[in-house]
Amino acid sequence: MAAKNNFSLLLLLLVQLFYSGRAELQMNYYAKSCPKAEEIIKQQVTELYYEHGNTAVSWLRNLFHDCVVQSCDASLLLETTVGVESEKDSDRSFGMRNFKYVNKIKAAVENACPQTVSCADIVALSARDGIVMLKGPHIDLKTGRRDSKMSYSNLVEELVPKHNESLVNVLSRFKSIGIDTEATVALLGAHSVGRVHCVNLVERLYPTVDRTIDPNYAQYLKVRCPTPNPDPEAVLYSRNDRETPMILDNMYYRNVLEHKGLLIVDQELVSNPLTLPYVKKFAADIKYFHDQFSRGIRLLSENNPLTADQGEIRKDCRYVN
Repeated sequence: MAAKNNFSLLLLLLVQLFYSGRAELQMNYYAKSCPKAEEIIKQQVTELYYEHGNTAVSWLRNLFHDCVVQSCDASLLLETTVGVESEKDSDRSFGMRNFKYVNKIKAAVENACPQTVSCADIVALSARDGIVMLKGPHIDLKTGRRDSKMSYSNLVEELVPKHNESLVNVLSRFKSIGIDTEATVALLGAHSVGRVHCVNLVERLYPTVDRTIDPNYAQYLKVRCPTPNPDPEAVLYSRNDRETPMILDNMYYRNVLEHKGLLIVDQELVSNPLTLPYVKKFAADIKYFHDQFSRGIRLLSENNPLTADQGEIRKDCRYVN
């Protein structure tokens, strides 16, 4: 009997150890150490939005690119230096921008509370506040993440889906970090904002148009992307949502139901029997979409964080201390 109890205790301890990363994140982590931290970040995000509206989309994309690669640990923000190859240099980071404004947010927080608030938490909280600026839901997020001392550039190509990734592969990648199918479909709703560069679209238009694209929509896309070999340096793109391009609403799902998805993964949402019911639910009920999107963001933001004595609190988000 004693041996059985000892085994049960050991099993419990192992389970607690396995989930310790998520357990140590908490609401209002900086309530005592930097009580105005979240307020400062929100103020900075708001000011930047009114100066540069596209920053709100950048904060949301940063969260995905940071958390899907190894951990929500701000490894994304590290610059290439001796011994460090930046994740931002990967082809998977094509089109990402506004990193310089992360430094502005960090400087404001550092001014109030030196070396207290992690860059990883700034990534998470700026995404949360950016979502609100995009008229999406306010999402309560836990904090207490610490910053990675290393880059995972060698994993970016493997872990960040390509622009032409199949839906099956995307679902599998999200599942591997604990995000279920419904939450994944909700997170893809982030495609409702922002834009897609023609470089990532032309294979669906040339030499022949993908038969799953609405013909009239295909003609519009050809106007936006008039050549099969667009210059990567040129600003040639199409909005994900032409009607409400900077609002995080459920128009994305209505569009894919009408065969107006830009990427392969968008259109495959309606041809896959596992995901089609969720697409229809989200298209019909924006509140339900926002609820599931919020759940997906929470799951994403809590992927394998560094906490306690792991990692560090960077003075400058671009470099290890």
